[in-house]
Amino acid sequence: MATVHYGRLLGPVGFSRTVAIKRLHAQYAKDPEFAVMFLDEARLAARIRHPNVVPTLDVVATDGELLLVMDYVHGESLAQCMRAASAAQGPIPIDVVSAIACAVLHGLHAAHEATSEQGEPLSIVHRDVSPQNVLIGADGVPRVLDFGVAKAAGRLQTTREGQLKGKLAYMAPEQLQSDAAVDRRTDIYATGVVLWETLTRQRLFSGDNEGIVIRNVLERRVEAPSSVAKGVAASLDGITLRAVEREPSRRFATAREMALAIEAAVPMASATRVSHWLEGLVGERMARRARVVSSIESHSGRVSTPEKAEPQDEAETTVMPSPSAGAGATLSQVSSVSVATSHHEPPARDRRWWWGASIAGLVGTGALILLVARSGAGDHAAPAATASTDPGAGAPAVPSVSAASSPDPSATAAPPVPSASAAPASSPATRPSRPTPAAQPCTIKSYIDDSGIKHFVKQCK
Repeated sequence: MATVHYGRLLGPVGFSRTVAIKRLHAQYAKDPEFAVMFLDEARLAARIRHPNVVPTLDVVATDGELLLVMDYVHGESLAQCMRAASAAQGPIPIDVVSAIACAVLHGLHAAHEATSEQGEPLSIVHRDVSPQNVLIGADGVPRVLDFGVAKAAGRLQTTREGQLKGKLAYMAPEQLQSDAAVDRRTDIYATGVVLWETLTRQRLFSGDNEGIVIRNVLERRVEAPSSVAKGVAASLDGITLRAVEREPSRRFATAREMALAIEAAVPMASATRVSHWLEGLVGERMARRARVVSSIESHSGRVSTPEKAEPQDEAETTVMPSPSAGAGATLSQVSSVSVATSHHEPPARDRRWWWGASIAGLVGTGALILLVARSGAGDHAAPAATASTDPGAGAPAVPSVSAASSPDPSATAAPPVPSASAAPASSPATRPSRPTPAAQPCTIKSYIDDSGIKHFVKQCK
């Protein structure tokens, strides 16, 4: 459904942060069902707060583009780690396996227990737990990601009757049979399959076609991991087999219950131990990625002035809500693509914050840069003023929302990117006492300049 790009949050006082940007494919962004499901992912994931879940930071919805901003975790997926271990013909240490499994289970438990702003259970079910959706950070902390096909009470989009979502080999029987009673035990089953495969470094359910895979999931007898691979702790056999019971009532009642059973059965590796194991297994891949990120970071602050200045009432701005509003407020505004701007003069000694983001994605040999800027931690934004290329002139430049591609991979982040008119926010404490003008209706339009860079422009009537 989407591609994931590197991104940067930029600030004028030296603040910067690397993030990951999930960009929905254009053909899906035009489909209302897919678009709503994508926004569901942001809305639900923002309610899950746990160290073992990759956090969602923001969402952008404008001009046919849907972008999900997530915390960037430097690490590697469990799927890649399993492939690397198989290539090295070595087992994954039991204490590392148990640490990964328990982290996944604790993260899932946090999702299962998540509530709405009113404290009502969301009944989130991931429904796509797999090695590809488990990310092991360089810090040694495993994290669950991608709640894009999650099922929850009150979600904006509902799955079409009979439609399967997820990876067949990790689906519970009730999920394959489109049973309405899909709950947290479905995720426990999938985690059991992941645990079985991590212990044995083999696929549990495979086949030449989807029909064979489904039949194996529904009918094939599951062998104990210790009978398939040498060195597997027999104490994990009962836990794994209980997790993959075809009857949901025979599985663990909660993900936390399964995690506690694993912790009591075998030793647990520390985060430092997991980090050291990861470095030895896929350190070279991680180092290459780190160099790419470092290159992006070193060029992410370069901005310039656009050739043609827009009128005062057409300030180029971001549709990404301010992070100071909090996760709940931020994600509640995803359906709005315009930002109201009041027209009053800011005091000379006001307090100002600017927030911007740049997205630099590498796809094949091409390069994609998306820059996003956000003005204002204050309640109202001041009139727009054209940014200057002179570092010593007035307010710092804030990048606009733009997209460009280049056939030269070396030019990923180096080319200058047009800056935007910035709308600084004044502090409520020092703002002159005067009636606040009503917010002007605004829309977001886009244009492509002579250099092929796409700009998103806010136009207010």
